[in-house]
Formats: sequence, structure tokens, C-alpha cells
Amino acid sequence: MNDKKLIIMKCIFEIVLIIILSFMYYLNKPLDTSKVLYIPQGSINQIITQLRNDNYKLSKLDSLLLRVIGSPQSGWVNIGTTRSTRADFLYKLTTAKAALQNVTLIPGETTHIFLNQLSSNLKLDREILQKEFDNQSIISEGIFVPNTYMMPMGITEKELIRILLDKSIKQMKEFSIKLFGTYNEKKWFHYVAIASVIQKESANVTEMPLVSSVIYNRIKKNMMLQMDGTLNYGEFSHIKVTPKRIREDTSIYNTYKNSGVPSLPVCNVSFEAIKAAVFPATTDYLYFMKSSNGTHNFSCNYSTHLRNIKHATK
Repeated sequence: MNDKKLIIMKCIFEIVLIIILSFMYYLNKPLDTSKVLYIPQGSINQIITQLRNDNYKLSKLDSLLLRVIGSPQSGWVNIGTTRSTRADFLYKLTTAKAALQNVTLIPGETTHIFLNQLSSNLKLDREILQKEFDNQSIISEGIFVPNTYMMPMGITEKELIRILLDKSIKQMKEFSIKLFGTYNEKKWFHYVAIASVIQKESANVTEMPLVSSVIYNRIKKNMMLQMDGTLNYGEFSHIKVTPKRIREDTSIYNTYKNSGVPSLPVCNVSFEAIKAAVFPATTDYLYFMKSSNGTHNFSCNYSTHLRNIKHATK
């Protein structure tokens, strides 16, 4: 009888030992992840399911382990490395909140300048950011929605561009559906191109439908737009436009040499500018000139425009 008990106890011990060793092996097995990742709100099972959908190699056992360790935090989590043990990864899901950095894209800013901001604020490689943008974006300018974005320190260039594009395109589609009842990519970015000129030229939101009317009125009369703001593209976003620049610039953005609106947006635009592009004011205006208070004086004929120029330069 005693021998039987010893045999049973030995078997139980061996089974327990195997379980413990297997468990330790599982917890110490390397796991490849992003250095920084986003945890959605939800139950532990929902979070594990979402992470699995994002190609993280997690299982139902991880759900059970998290019930012991603690619930994952929602939001950005900084794992600190791209390879860690499973135990360390699960623990950091519950404790390692990522430091966030605000990056603001103002309406009228170019993607070139925005990528400079992202590189500086988030300590990212500027060349890699450009490469990722070129690879992922469907258009070279005007794809981002101006906003303040809270991004985690440690995020990769590829993931950052993916997230910003996803957020922007989602908002654009939603606004397009409000305006048109549908989203047509070609039609949408046609209006974004018009809106980008409006954005660059308007002193405020109130002026936007008026500037829009000037654009449409000049095109209708086969007049060149001749707007300096279109030359504030890319790296030239904040560079004063001079007569020399107008003469020498051979880009599609030179509306002194090319008729109509540039085929690509000049900058990233607000939804107010897009709305003005779709719904211009009904006017006969063909000209506008910045006044001493920073707003514009609009006029229908050239003689009045010349007087406005004279008053502005006094």
C-alpha cells in the first residue's frame, strides 16, 4: 500500500513538475511585438482578440494569465523593445503607459513641414518618414486632416504614418458623406485642391467662400488665377513669394504660368475650406487685395483693384 502511495505521489509530482516547467517555458518564450502599441478599451478577452487580429501571437492562456497579473491599460503602451519574454510583455501591458507628445498640424500647412514637425517632436528619422509617406499615401499632398494628434514616443515611422493616414481618411470619408452622400476619391481630392488655394489665400474662415468665388469666376472667364499662395507649396510653405520666384518657378503650382487650379493640393486643408470650395459665395468678384488690417478687399473690376493696391501700400 505504501509503495502504491509513493508511486502515485511520484507520478503527481512529475506531472506537476512538467506543468511548472511547461508554464515557465511558455512565460520565457521570446515574443516579437512593436515597441509601442495601442490597447483598445474592452474586456481582457476582447483586447487579446484585437491583438491577435493585429498579428500578435497571443492565446487564450494569455487571457487567463492577465486575470492574475492585472487588466491591461487602454491607450498607448510602451513595451520598450521589439522582443521580450511573454511574461514581461504581459506585465508591461498592465503597467507601461507610453509618454505622449502633441503634434499639431495647422490648416494650410504642407506635408513637408508637417513631417519635419513629426521628426523633431517624436525623435524620428526624417528620411524614413518621407519614405513611409511616399509608400503609403495615395496622394503626395493634402491627405492629412489638420488637428492636434497625441502620439507616443517610441512609435515607428511606418506605424505613425499608417495611423495618421487612417485617421485622416476616415474623417474625410465621413465629411464627404455629409456633403455629397457618398465618397468618391477623385472628386474629393479635386475639391481638396481648390480648398488648398482657398486655405492659403484666405485671412479667415469668413473670407473663404469669397475667395472661392474669385477662383471660380476667374476660371469661368479663362483668367489665370495668379495667386501667390499656390507658390507656398512643400518646403516653400513660409517663403515670401517674389517676382523672381514667380518668373523662375516651373512647378504645377505656379498659377501665373499655368491656368486653373493646380492638379494637386498645395497644402493640408480644413473642412471649412473644403466646404467653401464646394459652396462658393455668389459674387462677381475677380480680385482681392490684403488690407492694412490683414483681411482682404474684394473687387469686381481691375480699376478698383488698383485703388485697393494703392491704399494698401501707403
